[in-house]
Order: sequence, then structure tokens, then C-alpha cells
Amino acid sequence: MKSTSSRGVTLHREDPGFDQAVLATSFNSRDPGHRPKVLVQVNDVFDVIAAVKRAAREHLKVSICSGGHSWAQNHIREGGMLIDASRLQGVEIDAANKRAIVGPGCGGSMLVGALKKYGLFFPAGHCKGVCLGGYLLQGGFGWNSRALGMACESVIGLDVVMADGSLVHASEEENADIYWAARGAGPGFFGVVMRFHLKLHDCPRFIGNVTHVYRMSHLEDVFRWTDAVGASVPNTVEFQLIMSRKALAIGEPGIEVHATVMADSRKAAKADVAFLLDCPLRAKSGLASPLFPAPLKIMYDLVMTHYPNGMRWGVDNMWTNASVDHLMPGLLKVAATLPPAPSHMLWLNWSPPPSRPSMAYSLEAKTYIALYGEWKHEADDPLYADWAADRVREWDPWSVGIQLADENLGQRSAPFAAQPNMTRLDQIRSTRDPGGRFQSWMGRS
Repeated sequence: MKSTSSRGVTLHREDPGFDQAVLATSFNSRDPGHRPKVLVQVNDVFDVIAAVKRAAREHLKVSICSGGHSWAQNHIREGGMLIDASRLQGVEIDAANKRAIVGPGCGGSMLVGALKKYGLFFPAGHCKGVCLGGYLLQGGFGWNSRALGMACESVIGLDVVMADGSLVHASEEENADIYWAARGAGPGFFGVVMRFHLKLHDCPRFIGNVTHVYRMSHLEDVFRWTDAVGASVPNTVEFQLIMSRKALAIGEPGIEVHATVMADSRKAAKADVAFLLDCPLRAKSGLASPLFPAPLKIMYDLVMTHYPNGMRWGVDNMWTNASVDHLMPGLLKVAATLPPAPSHMLWLNWSPPPSRPSMAYSLEAKTYIALYGEWKHEADDPLYADWAADRVREWDPWSVGIQLADENLGQRSAPFAAQPNMTRLDQIRSTRDPGGRFQSWMGRS
């Protein structure tokens, strides 16, 4: 072990603790079998610049992690250099101007908590521990994103260390091509983001939730009703279904139907979730809650029951505009083959707006479906590791692509940006990183 010129720590393959340090960068407990040649745990911009310049001298490919929530462990590659940016957690809040500057290692839930006392809000990710680096680069569907837009739309600038070791600022006015690419490039971004400059929003005055839970025998009725009402659900509401073998409250295979609402008042929120409060299937439910106040701390805790620590993961997803009739055979097969809880399927009625700002992020659809296989023991890898990819692959005729948040590109290739945007993104990558210093997306050279 040896220190860099500043406070960061560099580990090589032959150093004690190297394997543990590499695997500790990943939320997924599976060992991908790959190892970088060198791991650099950076503490500041000087560490990052020194690391990138060393990588250039030694012809090392660079990968980066901030919170390590890449299910596919995109950052753990064979050979090359892994830059661990998890220590870059700085937060500066300018409440008067509704602005913040944050490091990539800052957890989204940490930022939300820091903003609360100012009456401000940011559409951070739904899971505790998801750091802003990868989250913002891949797009960022988070709390209240149907109303506020993808989180990357609230990024107004970035400070980035480029492939030549230079530090640049990117925004609409300066290095606009880098700015365009950073909002959606995800793990294929060609630089190390040191700081994100964010636009903040007013905190919703009321945050609440309505939950219904149905036994699996009602699957067809629940999904048909969900699909029928989805397009009319107000954008203040996150309307999603979770299918698992241990559904909330009933403790058996079933479907949780959640409507999380963020509004200016309880009265407005109740009107926005009336579609679920008055659901015609209510009498069939094993649980049908009223609208109840649900501070984000409660919502984070509820979400994390589905994403516990210490699990092995196999995840995949798709965007689709298909009718529920086309999707139903696959839904029934998912229900029949679900691994034990907390494995689950997420169905999100998304219904995107007709347009977004020009940025790399550019592919979405009416419905988002993600499958999360999770298990504890390596011996069960043959049983569950391919479950998510196999089920999504069977929906290929109905898929329009994937979201990078839950990507599995190393196992199943799929588009994650509109083709013109992908062409432009590749052109910017080749211009800004002509030597290919930074790793591309898994499944691509």
C-alpha cells in the first residue's frame, strides 16, 4: 500500500486487502471475478488528476464508482484502474438561490435530509445509499420525478476531470457537448465528475401514500386495471406495483399497489390518489390503506425492505408501450418463477411527457418494468442469477429499450438512448476521449 501525492490511497493487486477493498465498492455481494490492476481511493481533485494522468502514462483503462449501486458491477473491470469516488461527499447549499453543489459520493437521501431544514427538495433516488454520481449520470428517476423531471434535468453544471487530466466546467454555456453527454451517458461517461451543480425545488407541503395489496390470484385483474388507468394518473403521483412471494401485510405471494403523492396540501393529494382510493378492486384486497402522511424517511425505510444489504443480485429491465394483453403471458411467467423474497418485479406507470430537454437521456416509454433477483448464498447462483435477464428477454418483441439504472448490458444488450442521441454521444466520446481512456458501457469495447 502507498499513498498518492495527496491523501488518497492506492492499492495494487498484490497489496493486502486489495480484493476486499475492490469488492467493498459494490452493493452487489456477488464476486464478478474481475479485478482492476489498481484501485485509487480519492479524496480530492488532486488525487483524481494524479490518478487519471497515471492511467494515461501506464495505458490503463479507467472505471469509476461513487456509491457502487451498479447491479451489474459495471465499475469492476478486468485490468485497468478503478477510481473510487465515494469519499467525495461535499455538500454546499445556497438556499436563497435554490442551488447546491454536491460531490458524486454524496448519498441522495443525505442530500434530501440536508435540504429539508431549508424547505427545499431534490428528486433523489428511492434507495438509501444510492450516491449522486452514477444516479445523475444515468438520468435519475427519483422522488417526484414525474412532476420535476429526471434528476439530471436539474443538473445545471458539472466540474469534470477529463482524459488528459484537465479540470473543466460544463454547462449549457461552457463545454456544452460534455454537459449534453453527462445527462444520460451513465457508466459510459468519459470523465470523472468532481462536483454537480444542482437546481433545487420547493419541498412538497404534503407527502403521502396509499397502498393496496392483492393476492397473486388477482394478478390479471390488478394489472389490467392498472394499465387502464395509468395514463390518467396525475404526475404528482408515483403509481407502481411490486410483485413478490412475500407481499406487504399478507406475507404470501402477491402484488403491492403503491401511490406515493407529493402535493401542496392533503386535500390536493387526496384528489390526486382518488383513482386508487376508489379502485373497483378494493374489495378483493388483503390490505387497502387510506391516504396517510408518509415523510420520506418512512418511504425510504419501506423501499429498503425490498433492497436489503448483503444480497447477491441479478437485475434487468425494459421500457415498453405494449398493451397488457401482450405483456400478460410474461407477467404470469414472472409470477410462477419468482425467486424467494425479497426478489421482486417492479411495474411503474411512467407515461413520460411529450418532450424533454436535449440531452443524452432520450429513451423512455409508457411503462417501466424491472426484475430484481436477490439471494444470499453463492450456491444459489445457478438457480437465480439468470432469472431476470431470461424473463425480460422473453419480452423482447415488446421492449423499446432499457433504463441504465437497472442495466444488465454485460449479459443482455439493449438500447438505452434514442439512436440519433446514441450516435451523437459516441461522437462526443471519440472527440473528448480519443484514446478511449474511460471504460465504455458493458458489452461494448
